[in-house]
Amino acid sequence: MNIEDLKQVISKNLENTNEEFKRVFHGRGNFYEEFKYLTIDSIDKILFIVLFEEIEKNIEDEIIGFLKEFLETSRHESIVLQRRYLEKAPSELIVGEIDDNLIAIENSLKYKISFTNKNIGFFPDMKIGHKFIEDESKGKSVLNLFSYTCAFSIAALKGGAKKVVNVDMSKGALTQGRTNHHLNNFDTSNVQFMPYNILKSWSRIRKAGPYDIIVIDPPSFQKGSFAATKDYEKIVKKLSQLASPRCMILCALNAPELDTNFIKNMFNEHASDFKFIKRLDNLDTFPSNNEEKSLKNLVFKRG
Repeated sequence: MNIEDLKQVISKNLENTNEEFKRVFHGRGNFYEEFKYLTIDSIDKILFIVLFEEIEKNIEDEIIGFLKEFLETSRHESIVLQRRYLEKAPSELIVGEIDDNLIAIENSLKYKISFTNKNIGFFPDMKIGHKFIEDESKGKSVLNLFSYTCAFSIAALKGGAKKVVNVDMSKGALTQGRTNHHLNNFDTSNVQFMPYNILKSWSRIRKAGPYDIIVIDPPSFQKGSFAATKDYEKIVKKLSQLASPRCMILCALNAPELDTNFIKNMFNEHASDFKFIKRLDNLDTFPSNNEEKSLKNLVFKRG
């Protein structure tokens, strides 16, 4: 793929964009090897470019110049560039204006975002997972582990969940999660926000159960708190103590070095009362040259 091919792919994916979040170019799955350092998102009227590697200035200028030309005939008004390869991943406004009340919309639900952080507060590759939980949650008690800014909680409440418990050690993320609930006009009287280290808080989490749905969506690696290679197993071992008799589990794993069998084998060994049901599809807008290295959402059910 050359720069002209890149422009064609972006142009095609920018067609029919609206206020909903859409990835218009995804190089991170190595499907487009020559541009594996690049992602571009449409966030309402903003085009958000992320560079994961430092690249030649002329290529960067050509990508930005092409998107500037696109603004002249599109609904988009602004371009933001994040240099993810730098330690603090600074973002800069290239064109237009942005305010402090930035919102990403997914499946008609609203999520507060910010370009001042490395992660903007929302993970768009999980759209199908969020919709799955929405569709399964009516009348259910839901446990959302590693909840971050509580997107799964929002989806569960939209689906009619009777109760949601969000657990994340980041108080800041949970505060933003509360904001997301209010943005969508959800009553939080049936929602709990637990600012705990999950691996050290099982008694508190178990006390609020049992749960009909459990979502496990951890980081692949977070220094000092979680490493999927050794800590995911600790969660699976506790599931039988947390789950209702017909509990459904959604296990997410986004570590390219770990495949689906990594999770399946743990369930076979430590939670054999849960049976594998299916793996959820990934979005077409996040292409990968190897599905085992991309996002893995596996569904298990007890009984």
